[in-house]
Amino acid sequence: MHFLALATDYDGTLAHDGFVAPETCEALRRLKESGRRIILVTGRELQPLKAAFAEFALFDLIVAENGAVLYDPGEGTETTLAAPPPHALIERLLERKVGPLSIGRAVLATWEPHEREVLAAIHELGLELQITFNKGAVMVLPPGVNKASGLKAALRHLDISAPNVVAVGDAENDHAFLGACGCSAAVANALPALRNAADIRLMRDHGAGVVELIDALLREDAHILPLARRGLRIGSDEDGNDIYLEPDTRVLIGGDSGIGKSRFAKLLTERMVDRGLEFCVIDPEGDYEDLAHAVQIGSRAEPPSPGEALRLLHAADLNVVVNAVALSLAERRQLFADLLPSITQLRNRTGRPHWVIIDEAHHILPAGHENVHKLPESIPAIVMITVSPRSLARQAVATAETILAFGKSAPEVIEITASIQGHDVSPPGACAENEALGWFVGEPTPWRIKTDLPQQLHHRHSGKYAVGDVGPEHSFYFRGPTGSVFLSARNLSNFLELAYQVDDETWEHHLRAGDYSAWFRDVIKDEALARECEAIAFDRALSPQESRQRVRDAVRQRYVATM
Repeated sequence: MHFLALATDYDGTLAHDGFVAPETCEALRRLKESGRRIILVTGRELQPLKAAFAEFALFDLIVAENGAVLYDPGEGTETTLAAPPPHALIERLLERKVGPLSIGRAVLATWEPHEREVLAAIHELGLELQITFNKGAVMVLPPGVNKASGLKAALRHLDISAPNVVAVGDAENDHAFLGACGCSAAVANALPALRNAADIRLMRDHGAGVVELIDALLREDAHILPLARRGLRIGSDEDGNDIYLEPDTRVLIGGDSGIGKSRFAKLLTERMVDRGLEFCVIDPEGDYEDLAHAVQIGSRAEPPSPGEALRLLHAADLNVVVNAVALSLAERRQLFADLLPSITQLRNRTGRPHWVIIDEAHHILPAGHENVHKLPESIPAIVMITVSPRSLARQAVATAETILAFGKSAPEVIEITASIQGHDVSPPGACAENEALGWFVGEPTPWRIKTDLPQQLHHRHSGKYAVGDVGPEHSFYFRGPTGSVFLSARNLSNFLELAYQVDDETWEHHLRAGDYSAWFRDVIKDEALARECEAIAFDRALSPQESRQRVRDAVRQRYVATM
């Protein structure tokens, strides 16, 4: 379930001339039975509202006085969210015979055409107050208090994320709270400006329009929104049409190492931030240490705390990177297994984190590893990034709904995934730079996409290569000219240690053969370091000690901050 709550205005939306039709109340009950919450957001004061409409039990919370009062019908508790109207202003308006004049907990309300007298009185008294209009009503409130601020307090109380809320209204004072939600709707009788700004323009007016919205929400959930509003734009197809990732979909990103998968993931996080969506990144290799709009727990020296990760994820408006570089492969898997149940429960209840990104997913969900079959299924909006689907658990690959493949191996990535899922597809050829092959599982033909680029720079694997573990298949092996030495370097720090342990003959053998530069280029993916090492190897005047020092300096110049 994507949308977890409905926030609705009262007068002109739920109610027509102050009356709510029985069929509208019945629709609200059906919505509650689906497990969703309902929040009434009104400019009215509580007591007049109670007199007009007794069905307060339909609502989980009521935001009254245009955002200034929060009422819990279940508990019967009332919280004032703003300062009361200044006595001096009340007296001045009464002196000028402005009426009718309604004095609430925080709101001061009258009707047009008294807005001029109200504004003049505020100016004369030197007060900092704002005037809000509502189809003829004139409301005075402290600055920053509106239906959006009141709804924010209500959502904080219910622990629900605003992008997972649908809002519906009809008047000027509804703009703010409709704009604060993941989906906005306007009933047919709404002001033209509000209808033009809304995501959904309902065909019916007043309560009948709310019934129309509820029926669509129960039937379609997130798909009540147009794709361009609900999805994340990731690029364009060969005809220039925008391509979007659907919300709540399981994505598999595969392709050669160093081809841009993590860079693309950073683009996704930027798109999420643009939409007000929250994310959690599981980062085994330190690729996201510099990720914008996120807080990080764990480092190359300090393993992440599951408790701290969950504390941060529970805090609204936070994106979290869980840096697992300091953990072994087994510890990384256990960390994710520990986090996932709590993340799943949090997301089901609050809507956040809206996305979970697992980089180097084969570390967490490796092929042949047991007890992973429920992991990707627990969270619908998950991005799994790996080199090849073969390195992932088949159960994880089988859950993928959208495939994005990069580099020369892109066709193979799609073919392997299709085979595991029981499909037969013929993908196009390999991808050029900033291209990917995409496939919505079940569709007959994959497509080529020109991917957008992230705004932030991508610094690739600095933590992994400095002090992490590249794995036995990518380690550097010192063997010497006769193969009598067998020492393996699993990262750059380890490489520099061993460089001073091996004898001069072994060091020189690998240097002159170009083995170091090849490792820097092919495994570390640092072309500049590889070229500098080649220049050192070419200088025959250097002694073994001098060449060691030159290589050491070149490495430390680039990676000293991570070693």
